[in-house]
Amino acid sequence: MSALSKILRDVSIKRAVGSMEVDVHAICFDSRKVKEGDLFVAIKGTLTDGHAFIDKAVALGAKAVICEQLPQDTSGHITYIEVNDASFSLGLIVANFYDNPSTKLKLVGVTGTNGKTTVATLLYKLFIEMGFRVGLLSTVQNKIDGRVIASTHTTPDPVSLNALLSEMVTAGCDYCFMEVSSHAVAQHRIAGLSFVGGVFTNLTHDHLDFHKTFDAYLKAKKAFFDALPKSAFALVNVDDKHGRVMVQNTGAYKKTYGLKNIADYKGRIVESHFNGMLMHIDGREVWTRLVGAFNAYNLLAVYSVAVLLEQDTTKVLTVLSRLTGAEGRFDTLLSGTGIVGIVDYAHTPDAVENVLRTIVELRKNKEQIITVLGCGGDRDKTKRPEMAAVAAKLSDKVILTSDNPRSEDPQQIIREMEVGVPADKRRNVFSITDRHEAIKAAVHLAQATDIILVAGKGHEKYQEIMGEKKPFDDKAILSELFKELGS
Repeated sequence: MSALSKILRDVSIKRAVGSMEVDVHAICFDSRKVKEGDLFVAIKGTLTDGHAFIDKAVALGAKAVICEQLPQDTSGHITYIEVNDASFSLGLIVANFYDNPSTKLKLVGVTGTNGKTTVATLLYKLFIEMGFRVGLLSTVQNKIDGRVIASTHTTPDPVSLNALLSEMVTAGCDYCFMEVSSHAVAQHRIAGLSFVGGVFTNLTHDHLDFHKTFDAYLKAKKAFFDALPKSAFALVNVDDKHGRVMVQNTGAYKKTYGLKNIADYKGRIVESHFNGMLMHIDGREVWTRLVGAFNAYNLLAVYSVAVLLEQDTTKVLTVLSRLTGAEGRFDTLLSGTGIVGIVDYAHTPDAVENVLRTIVELRKNKEQIITVLGCGGDRDKTKRPEMAAVAAKLSDKVILTSDNPRSEDPQQIIREMEVGVPADKRRNVFSITDRHEAIKAAVHLAQATDIILVAGKGHEKYQEIMGEKKPFDDKAILSELFKELGS
């Protein structure tokens, strides 16, 4: 419980009606969850406007309301606070309510199109191995010093986010590593948080269903760095053409990492195999269990963050050599007949290309690459033909199938993917709507030592169809089919 006046610290108030000294039990932006004594924040969302539910929130017991437009009737014992941006104000209010937990540990945010989950997860694993208490906020799962908490969004809403950070502080966490999505920046989910550093991995085609234009997508990512304080570091991938753009206006001190260009933290791949790769990192040799150029960038980012957080470089490299990646990121399986299976979360054109180019480089004798690929429904449609085009270009055979069709017709999604398949590749591209059957077909098409990539879902343990999430695990299905081959 906190006094309203206390949790409104740093919030820009246009008008106020009622007492500022009411006690607030909890903060809600979903009117259905309001209870007696709560503060309701009316957010203008993409689908609904919280202002339409102010009366409902008051009826359920809200004692105070934050809104961008005062209701006509402000009589009674309710306090109404009018602000310019309720979404931004929510972040500040919640941070104050939980006594600003992000200032009580070292919070590092990781943003970019690809690599966020792997970088954040590897940082978590690295610092745990080095003896620290650590928190993780990621697409795959949230963790508080080893305790796993289910994850529903890449970046949680401000209430959930600050509640988790508060739990981390209570648990004695020294650090928290979190993914920062472009949605989270645009929707002010990270407003009110205090970061000691930010990391930029790369920027490619994604989320145009939400941002509408690539420029808007870029600006959302850049806004994260613009807001970093002078005391923070801003670490960017200098090999990505958008890296330096990200930090043009930041007040934080700028650092770079890269494999190709001159950088503060430099890496190079010496050898690469399906079970790992040998790298030079800042002139020192290290064997890692991760594979591919995209993971070389991820490892280099992790190393750079650890150095910026003043960790011993020898210890960092020693621990890095033992770490495995995030679940569903280039997860490798081997059948009894020698078929290599790879499950990966790749769900953008760039990510699919990165994984497939890695496979092409790793294969020894022109083994077939068979790719199973789908695209999610109710998401950016423009990347569907691009993903299919990349898969067809770099694979010997492609099976287009369902990912999470959500409310869309899965066959229509596949038809939109088929548009991108070049004419000379069509004879090697097949369409099977049922994802299980598609994976099964890939296994039946494969010969000994061939390579099957199942892309798009990675760590997910469900398939979402018409609003219903049904159990579905790419890795478990592929593993079971491999067992049947050996029986």
